[in-house]
Amino acid sequence: MIDENQKSNTLIYSFAPIVNLQSKVLILGTMPGKESLRTKSYYAHPQNAFWKIVFNILDLPLSDDYQTRRNVLLQHNIALWDVLKACERRSSLDNDIRMEEPNDIQTFLSFHPNISCIFFNGKDSARYFGKYFSNIHLPNRVLPSTSPAHAIKWEQKLAAWQIIKITTF
Repeated sequence: MIDENQKSNTLIYSFAPIVNLQSKVLILGTMPGKESLRTKSYYAHPQNAFWKIVFNILDLPLSDDYQTRRNVLLQHNIALWDVLKACERRSSLDNDIRMEEPNDIQTFLSFHPNISCIFFNGKDSARYFGKYFSNIHLPNRVLPSTSPAHAIKWEQKLAAWQIIKITTF
């Protein structure tokens, strides 16, 4: 029997961005985790705080409906994507990422000229962005990861993410 850790990594792919022509800010994650890949939806792990934070800072009641979640982002001029297009990874942890391939963020931004700043959902997305896109000079900020693996207090995460609300209005 093959141990789970001995299996070869499988190539995984990120999703299409959530964006429209009115989007003003771009939130970049790294790569969808296993639950997100399974459900084909961003930030699907029930303990990931992303959607709870977004709805909270926008003063909206949290919805579990993915289409509603997508619409809320678009209605508030928020685009969402991942820095990486593909990689090998056994777990959902960013430090397990191998053989990464970036999304074409340069072209994406050229087609969405209203995006004027980038927010990174955690340090790893910022690190990969810096590795592949040092020629993009939009204002940006690293926010605390919404992942349950990033153990800081809810209040600290929420306070840091308030900048999204200020920027989109």
